[in-house]
Amino acid sequence: MDNSNTYEVFAIRYASLSNRKASENFIGGDPHEAASDLDYYVWLARSPSRTFVVDTGFDAAVGARRGRKMITSPIEGLARLGVDAQGVMDVIITHLHYDHVGNFDLFPSATFHLQDDEMAFATGRHMSEKFFNQAYEVDEVVAMVREVYKGRVRFHDGDAELAPGLSLHRIGGHTKGMQAVRVHTRVGWIVLASDASHLYANMNETRPFPIVYDVPRMVAGFRRLAALADSPDLVVPGHDPLVMRRYPPARADLEGIAVRLDERPKP
Repeated sequence: MDNSNTYEVFAIRYASLSNRKASENFIGGDPHEAASDLDYYVWLARSPSRTFVVDTGFDAAVGARRGRKMITSPIEGLARLGVDAQGVMDVIITHLHYDHVGNFDLFPSATFHLQDDEMAFATGRHMSEKFFNQAYEVDEVVAMVREVYKGRVRFHDGDAELAPGLSLHRIGGHTKGMQAVRVHTRVGWIVLASDASHLYANMNETRPFPIVYDVPRMVAGFRRLAALADSPDLVVPGHDPLVMRRYPPARADLEGIAVRLDERPKP
């Protein structure tokens, strides 16, 4: 694959959540046992010809209401990597949970890439149950429906190539329309799992995360993620603080904020 189809890929850490219990990170986890904190990321994939932003995070107001610690705004994180949200043409929304779709209104030029199943799930019968709806912000879902009517949402029914070197893959499990992103980089094909696996331990130890629509599909998704990458260690989970330690900073002044994912990770 030529260099024009090879991407730089970055994870931008914008918030964190501390004092987790094992039962909050794993189905069947001991509620008395401490577990990994969570970090919150958006991702950037950039080639000489295309730029894709993957997810848009949440804003300070939602973060404060939900007890999350803001580190930087996703928009500022992108700006520090030379990307102006106003000019971004393609935003991939892996799913419509509050921490992945907030701020989308700050991308006025973008087409939003979303799975059919995710919009149907977020606006369907399951949203009458708190178990399913608690991770969604209803105002954000309604606002995205408005973007559909404006012609700004491009729906996908399963796997889709958006450009040479970058494709979407419906995984399901966490939500009905959960999708991951496969990207060609200088170290080969990597996979941005987003919440198809919150933590390395979810997928590597087959211990599903407890916010889930379909447990068997989530477990099958762990295998699919590994198969899509050139090696299992090139699958990047959606919320693991280890990502910040396994990959190098994007620049010295972005230590703790952004790392390069187009590198081989440390063990």
